[in-house]
Amino acid sequence: MKILFDMNIPYTYSALFKKRGVDTLRWSDVGAPNAEDLEIMGYARDHDYVILTCDLDFSAILSATHELKPSVVQIRASVLNAEHAVDVIIAALLQNSDSLKKGAILSIDIKKARFRLLPL
Repeated sequence: MKILFDMNIPYTYSALFKKRGVDTLRWSDVGAPNAEDLEIMGYARDHDYVILTCDLDFSAILSATHELKPSVVQIRASVLNAEHAVDVIIAALLQNSDSLKKGAILSIDIKKARFRLLPL
């Protein structure tokens, strides 16, 4: 599974994900930092990435368009310890990897993760 970091994901997460063997790419490494969400979604869909974000806009777009991809993972809680946050996120990604491959929205907070298959 390949993860595309939205601009609102802390830079420290990149190294921590890579250290744990997860294939990641930060949007600003391939596109304009101020790009529209639709552009980011198009890139993720075309290159088979799952978007990792802290905002709800991607889910709203998927709901309005009824698209099947890209999958979106929303971080819904703030964690002060980046190592712990990344561990929680990666555990949720692994637990829900089959759904994310098909197309899903995964919402993660510190206590639980919830997913919905696409289209909405």
